[in-house]
Amino acid sequence: MATDDRDAQARIDRALVDRALQDDGARAFEALVRRHQGRVRAQLRRLLGDDPALADDLAQDSFVLAWRKLAQFRGESLFATWLHRIAHARFLQHLRSRAGRAGQAPGLDEDGAPAADRGGPEAGLDLDAALRRLSANQRAALLYCVQLDFTHEEAAEVLDMPLGTVKTHVARGKARLRTLLKDWAPGDSNDE
Repeated sequence: MATDDRDAQARIDRALVDRALQDDGARAFEALVRRHQGRVRAQLRRLLGDDPALADDLAQDSFVLAWRKLAQFRGESLFATWLHRIAHARFLQHLRSRAGRAGQAPGLDEDGAPAADRGGPEAGLDLDAALRRLSANQRAALLYCVQLDFTHEEAAEVLDMPLGTVKTHVARGKARLRTLLKDWAPGDSNDE
């Protein structure tokens, strides 16, 4: 997203936040939800391995929490960054609660990656499978910086990581993906 567009979107969000903090701010907050729900749901779907029902539940929880804590938004970051940080924290809370109940989240390995599709030569042929082979931190950094078009600074804030660490995870994740996908070409088939 271009800087001018990002600035304009930030001004709109800030005006809606200000209106939402007024006596009858529910309509303004509804507008914020409409503006951001697609990206928050996409964020959670990617983090959860495309579990749309759970992603929708966690997105709803995130928006409810954002509404409750809206007065705490100080405007030091973009509203979108603040909101995505809430959603990321809700995702991590969900993982911890599942791991606590079962010793480890079902279907996830020690890195928080879906256990299915680890390894195997065909895994490198599919982008989603290749992404699952990255570390959890590399996947998260790539999700925010590449897929959701956050700046490195915004991703660092959402992930609660130092800026340099996010940049390292992005660089290493891209390098690992290049390695995993080097033999892939559209239309290739391993059946021949």
